[in-house]
Amino acid sequence: MPVTDQYDYFCNGAPSNGTSEVQTLTIGGTPTGGAFKLVFDGQVTGDISWSATDATLVAAIDTALEALANIGAGDVTCADSTLTGGIGDVTITFGANLKNLDVPLIQLEESTLEGDDPTVGIVTTTAGVTATARIAAAGATLFDVINGEKYVNLGASLAPVWVNYD
Repeated sequence: MPVTDQYDYFCNGAPSNGTSEVQTLTIGGTPTGGAFKLVFDGQVTGDISWSATDATLVAAIDTALEALANIGAGDVTCADSTLTGGIGDVTITFGANLKNLDVPLIQLEESTLEGDDPTVGIVTTTAGVTATARIAAAGATLFDVINGEKYVNLGASLAPVWVNYD
């Protein structure tokens, strides 16, 4: 039986289990009210009302992002990183269907924030790395054609864990 009949997937070099992307949204200046909109891969959120209550602001960002057609429920987790009175950092961690992927950077679409020079910025904190054969089912096999190594996926299809079984 040829090698191509023995394995489900092939790669050039050792496979990657991937890394989930983390982005940080920073609210600066001294906002006193208003709203902002974000855009992810062409999809624009509704208005996200600014709040001086940190948990309310984090929940509003999470809800707005998960309402997008290309981000579903559970695909992002927003968390208070350094917020104080609605000013500071919110981390956005991609998971579920967007786990172990290099995803586009969220952008500011529009801001109607009021106050003393309010700003909204987003940066990539942890770059996403797309997993090798990310859709491979648990138990799928992969052959590294460069090094002649054999791997099996002991993880899930969207979160593979490639383990060498040579």
